[in-house]
Amino acid sequence: MATNGTSNLFNRVWDLHTVRTLPSGQTQLFIGQHLIHEVTSPQAFQMLRDRGLKVLFPERTIATVDHIIPTDNQARPFADGLAEEMMSAIEKNCREFGVTLLNLSDKRQGIVHVVGPEQGLTQPGITLACGDSHTSTHGAFGCIAFGIGTSQVADVLASQTMALGRPKVRRVGVNGRLGAGVYAKDVILHIIRRLGVQGGVGYAYEFAGDVFDRMSMEERMTVCNMSIEGGARCGYINPDQTTVDYLRGRPCSPTGEAFERAAKWWLSLASPANAQFDDRVDMAASEIEPTVTWGINPSQSVGVSERIPAAASVPAEEQRGIREALEFMDFREHQPIKGTKIDVAFIGSCTNSRISDLREAAAVAKGRRVASHVRALVVPGSQQVLAQAEAEGLHEIFRDAGFEWRAAGCSMCLAMNPDKLKGRELCASSSNRNFKGRQGSPTGRTLLMSPAMVAAAAVAGAVADVRELA
Repeated sequence: MATNGTSNLFNRVWDLHTVRTLPSGQTQLFIGQHLIHEVTSPQAFQMLRDRGLKVLFPERTIATVDHIIPTDNQARPFADGLAEEMMSAIEKNCREFGVTLLNLSDKRQGIVHVVGPEQGLTQPGITLACGDSHTSTHGAFGCIAFGIGTSQVADVLASQTMALGRPKVRRVGVNGRLGAGVYAKDVILHIIRRLGVQGGVGYAYEFAGDVFDRMSMEERMTVCNMSIEGGARCGYINPDQTTVDYLRGRPCSPTGEAFERAAKWWLSLASPANAQFDDRVDMAASEIEPTVTWGINPSQSVGVSERIPAAASVPAEEQRGIREALEFMDFREHQPIKGTKIDVAFIGSCTNSRISDLREAAAVAKGRRVASHVRALVVPGSQQVLAQAEAEGLHEIFRDAGFEWRAAGCSMCLAMNPDKLKGRELCASSSNRNFKGRQGSPTGRTLLMSPAMVAAAAVAGAVADVRELA
């Protein structure tokens, strides 16, 4: 597809990075920025080693550690032998292949999808890949960002390219004013509820409309982060002055006149008003209220004032999934979600662990106490977020309220470090997935919501409407 005046941003960036069309019909796509972490990279480096290959452009790959690291006691060797093995592997591989590693001793360390943007590695108009499904986060900057598998990580390390089929592009418009207590997390949960977890299969999502125009970059990252949960190959938002202002002065951003030239080009990439799309969907901001998942995938959600649906209220092909979720969660049809007792509250993850997320949660927690039966954790997304939060005194607010204040890492988002649910615990979580077993216990249960809603649930001891705690 030739780039023209009506091309959307996605197709413009795709065409700019196309090396060639392969016999399979796929595109060999140049990857401008590659991010890796300790879990999906060891096998990829071994593939290179087995074939006698080097990393072609080591300066285009940055490594960090996040998934398996403990967030309480980080003394080496780690108590978990597998975690220590993975840490040792990424340290060895980065030394051997000349890749920069943001290790625990590096103040830039943190969750891969937090450190990329804050370091200025993520920029409009680039292609970016990482061996992690939530790489879609970076699309907030107007770039194409793909989560990839380990074999593709090896491809990018060896050739700085990968083979991909071009997806279609759907414009998802949200316009109007968001109500009080409604955050970016609520917006993306609402979109996934409307379009479904398979609705985006075969598509890239362009998020557009005045709701996204008004969002900060951190809010936009939350939205794009969960594109993958709606089945989309990636999601993005067009670059604008908000994007430019965020990137100005970042360590890896251009400087001086080079930055001004880059900014002009970044802004020129945005989809024009007459851009062509394969599909369009529009939603009203007024429809969205603080949202909570009740089931076992991110589309199974309701507004906090709503009740859990009955199986008979959905199409026949979805009824089995509703019943399965009700049985696993031990919920019943028509049950109010508000008032559901929780055991654990988790604020963190690549979706919601940035400074604005912590500020929103701290505003709710300030002057209140976590319910006596609730275990509550706050885990900053990076060492820089942690330092900024402590400079603002947010850690003291959380600690005074009864939250545990942890070191930077993925923590309880997934079951790859010591922060896990136990038994049938029910967790109010600001993370991105509520799958069975996602948070460490095969029978543990997860309710996804915004950081402010998690804080409200922690102090109430049950799902609460954050609007009532103002």
